[in-house]
Amino acid sequence: MAETAVKRPTLRGRFITFEGGEGSGKSTQIRKLAERLDAAQLRAIVTREPGGSPGAEIIRHLVLSGMGKLLGPDAETLLFAAARDDHVRTVILPALNQGIWVLCDRFFDSTRAYQGQLGQVLPGLVNAMQRVTIGDLKPDLTLILDVPVEIGLQRAAARRGSGVADRFEAESVKFHEDLREAYKRIAAEDPQRCVLIDATDDPDAVASRIWTALRDHLFAAATAASPA
Repeated sequence: MAETAVKRPTLRGRFITFEGGEGSGKSTQIRKLAERLDAAQLRAIVTREPGGSPGAEIIRHLVLSGMGKLLGPDAETLLFAAARDDHVRTVILPALNQGIWVLCDRFFDSTRAYQGQLGQVLPGLVNAMQRVTIGDLKPDLTLILDVPVEIGLQRAAARRGSGVADRFEAESVKFHEDLREAYKRIAAEDPQRCVLIDATDDPDAVASRIWTALRDHLFAAATAASPA
């Protein structure tokens, strides 16, 4: 279905982050949203963490290979922070300042969930790294895709095929159950920014839920802020 053009009152782009456990469908849904925004004549780029910029992609390889785990949770948090700093400075902020929407597969909520709540990294370190790397930057909307762990791991295995599970896919079922609960807590603690999306249905049904959340949280707010 063709989308009508959406007018916004400011030139700054919107920052939308996608979070969720393994196999929750983030990549698929980011692609679908990018296509729908394009149909609505809104410029958007798709990026990811860890990664998204040349320097951050190098760190992504280190983390997913398991090097971060060998160094310990605190050191892994520092690796993610270094990657995020490069990503924000070279990709995210320049795009937002040009009026481009940024759709990011994972952001600081992943650090809060994986390293903070599951890795038991002290909140002071997590918060300090957040202040250093992103400052006042905050997503306009965070979509947390929620699926039962068994479904997510099955999807991840199907996607991986004969490949080797990465650092996080290879964790125990208990780890992934705890991760799901961590994301639910994050959503409950910040309902103005976060929307928990049931991602168990087919991709088109999930995409419809995401568009509704986007419309309700961003487009409706923009319309209300526009002068009469």
